[in-house]
Amino acid sequence: MRNRLGEPVAYKLMPGENVLPFARPEASVTRRAGFMTRHLWVTRHDPRERYAAGEYPNQHPGGAGLPSYVADDAPLESTDLVVWYTFGAHHVVRPEDWPVMPVVTIGFMLKPVGFFDRNPGLDVPPSTPNGECCHSG
Repeated sequence: MRNRLGEPVAYKLMPGENVLPFARPEASVTRRAGFMTRHLWVTRHDPRERYAAGEYPNQHPGGAGLPSYVADDAPLESTDLVVWYTFGAHHVVRPEDWPVMPVVTIGFMLKPVGFFDRNPGLDVPPSTPNGECCHSG
């Protein structure tokens, strides 16, 4: 879909703080949770592909989930997509963290891009000095 300006309408993934795992590639957790080796995965929608680590990650030897979902390198054009965003945090200790560790915030935002032809706030009615709506009801 394109807007009136001919630009695509979409959401932009705005990552927050993020870090990849410290585990080595041969570690059991890395083999069984291969999704954590990349921050972003994009796959064709398939209702059977529900879990980033695959079915029963504690029981499979590795390679299931997202690594197997993208193995066929299927084209992504003109199809429904699934965006898988993986984020994580590690605590690198600082003297300021003792005796209580501070809160660590991680996450992301989906920012709309191209949905409007101009700023949608331009036609918002002005507020009155006392903060009430300018229209009487």
